Amino acid sequence: MSRALAGKIRMAEEIGRVAAAETTSSSAPSISQSRWAWPSVLRWIPTSTDRIIAAEKRLLSLVKTRHVQEQVNIGSGPPGSKIPWFRSTSNEPRFINTVEFDSKDSNSPTLVMVHGYGASQGFFYRNFDALASRFRVVAIDQLGWGGSSRPDFTCKSTEETEAWFIDSFEEWRKAKNLSNFVLLGHSFGGYVAAKYALKHPEHIQHLILVGPAGFTSETDQSAEWVAKFRATWKGMIFNHLWESGFTPQKIVRGLGPWGPDLVRRYTSARFGSHSTGDVLSEEESALFTDYIYHTLAAKASGEQCLKYIFSFGAFARKPLLQSASHWKVPTTFIYGYHDWMNYQGAQQAREEMKVPCDIIRVPQAGHFVFIDNTSGFHSAVLYACRRILSPDNNSEDLPLPQSLISA
Repeated sequence: MSRALAGKIRMAEEIGRVAAAETTSSSAPSISQSRWAWPSVLRWIPTSTDRIIAAEKRLLSLVKTRHVQEQVNIGSGPPGSKIPWFRSTSNEPRFINTVEFDSKDSNSPTLVMVHGYGASQGFFYRNFDALASRFRVVAIDQLGWGGSSRPDFTCKSTEETEAWFIDSFEEWRKAKNLSNFVLLGHSFGGYVAAKYALKHPEHIQHLILVGPAGFTSETDQSAEWVAKFRATWKGMIFNHLWESGFTPQKIVRGLGPWGPDLVRRYTSARFGSHSTGDVLSEEESALFTDYIYHTLAAKASGEQCLKYIFSFGAFARKPLLQSASHWKVPTTFIYGYHDWMNYQGAQQAREEMKVPCDIIRVPQAGHFVFIDNTSGFHSAVLYACRRILSPDNNSEDLPLPQSLISA
């Protein structure tokens, strides 16, 4: 079984166990408590875009660099529009939640950061101060996630789903009047960033893919285990859930008042007791948990992309590896040493690429390398952009920092 699916199955099982425990322990109040307990049990925890933005502001209070949050209007479409993310009975505009950080140097290059599946831009909160010292940093919530608009997800194919993210990002770029920037994407955000760079290479100085998804397909020999796993009772259940569009966010919503504690337990485990690197402080954990809960519990939208982009097992339906020979943008891959995304897919792609390509592994880090080992991640990003940050120096010959591993 691949590390990618194994990690996701373990996560799903952990969430299921915690959810069951929470329901069992919380749904049987004592007689003396029942009069007061049941009203709170039946009451859902409210969330909304305003609550997401408020939670975002509380989390970003940990960041020292001055920043500005804005809702960037990416336009509106007439009722009946053929554009996937404009399909609506109204002509209401769509917005991309954007946070921009002041750079110490007005001439600094621009770094645009794109989050992964089930995440949002606040996941990079540990990185903003360090990166803003060298870049003009702009982070976004992709359409349908975080504090961005959450239109009804009406896509019915891989092509429409890719267009949902790529074209909405392009409209955002136009609205922000950006060009010649460094584009960084994590996990599913790496898939989107790579697809965007393939379609609009003229805007990208350098592409940084952090634990990117989508480089291999189910037809690869390494995926033979998928058929075997599907034949098991557990595999049949997971495959059915995948194809029916079931998402982890549905568990959080369905648990209602127990949802926040489920998220807290996951956050404490993944970024605490089970962390491969730097653990969260008590304050970080509380703010991060609150932020994650509100982003997960809000209206389902972009999360429903999963089955159209990937087949069961997280194999891309249109793998990036097939497009490697068409790459036009210098690229750096960054992986945590314990990342469940396999860096060997990037190695295969590099053989076909006709542009400069580095593959860096960061020790003491997993899939969330930018949280697990922030200093290592920052070193990797600066090394990736060495030609841009020091164009007049002989940056080509700079050695990889000793703390990092070349793959």
